[in-house]
Amino acid sequence: MGGLAMEEMPLSALFEQARKIHLAASESGVDQDVVKKGCEMFQKCEDMIGKLALFSSNETKEDISTNNLKYLLVPYYLAELTEKIIQDDRIPIVKASYAKLKEFFSFCEAMELVPDEELEASSRGGSGAPADRRALKIARFKRQKAAEAKLLEIKERKERRGRSTKASALSTPVESGEEDIPDDDSEEEREAWLSSINLAICKAIDLLEMLKREEEMLSAIKERQLKDGEDGFSRDALDDRTKKAETWHRDAAARIQYSKPAQPITCATFAQDVLEGRASVSQGHDHKNQPLIFGPASIVGGPLSTERERMIAQVFQPSHRMPTMCIEDAGLTEMNIMNDWQEQTKKAIEEATTSWYNDKPLRRKEEDEEEDDEDEEAVMKARAFDDWKDDNPRGAGNKKLTPCG
Repeated sequence: MGGLAMEEMPLSALFEQARKIHLAASESGVDQDVVKKGCEMFQKCEDMIGKLALFSSNETKEDISTNNLKYLLVPYYLAELTEKIIQDDRIPIVKASYAKLKEFFSFCEAMELVPDEELEASSRGGSGAPADRRALKIARFKRQKAAEAKLLEIKERKERRGRSTKASALSTPVESGEEDIPDDDSEEEREAWLSSINLAICKAIDLLEMLKREEEMLSAIKERQLKDGEDGFSRDALDDRTKKAETWHRDAAARIQYSKPAQPITCATFAQDVLEGRASVSQGHDHKNQPLIFGPASIVGGPLSTERERMIAQVFQPSHRMPTMCIEDAGLTEMNIMNDWQEQTKKAIEEATTSWYNDKPLRRKEEDEEEDDEDEEAVMKARAFDDWKDDNPRGAGNKKLTPCG
């Protein structure tokens, strides 16, 4: 692979060669040309990963194949190699390395690889009680040591298996066709890469804090030097602003690969106004659409008083009535009308149901009272009639009509 150019190398070979440079630079000092060569290789890996679309925003670590897990470390390796570049102006190097580490951290967060306590600390922006920060650093150090121990264990296990395989191969003759049978260690390889990613996350968080402090110190020193009377203040400020804008656009292009898309603009007139600077995206549905005016009517100011002015304004006008709102506004208006109608219908049904429910016991009570009154009147009437019969026995008033009377 050493004879192939960088453009001709496959992604796996390019990543392994760049990873060797990163390992050599981490263990001992290497030449700056080699470090810059490794940065170019990792940048080429990033371009190839983006073109191949190996990762998606709706994936998690369980959805990524074992062969592609290692490519999650490309931004982290690139950040560490970039930080080792030596030049007179240190601030651009620190900013570039910091941006790549933030990209790596955001990518791991989208893939659900970052612990919850680290996410909470990142959302707080580093502020918090000293005891909480100390406990967080202790937990991070324990995770880092556990990841290193896991990687060492996997490495020793592979070495023992290799020695055992070599010894068995020397003692047992290899038959034809058996020498190319690979070991089924995909689970072990996946475990190793996940441990490497966890270790990189721990180191990246510490490196982010260190680079942030270094940038603040270098910026303070540069501002002090500029205040002391050095020339080229405006030029340096303009260059710094340009670099910030380029960094922002580059980071935004990298984040868009795994970030959720924004809500689309469904009103064509509003989209045109946003593109031409007459409105902002945050205004949303507050945008009011004005009817389009063609011909002389567009230059006539004030009310049309005479018949001549009205005839002039009608020249080159469309034969149909122009719309006063877009389709989105019309749909929202119809939706509001439908909601009002549903609320009124629901209110009327509730009132009718409540009235019928409340009137029924009242009507039943009134009927019961009327029945009680009628029963009392009948009883009194029967008693009065009984008293009258007692006072007037049957035939008592006809004594003079009898023959013996």
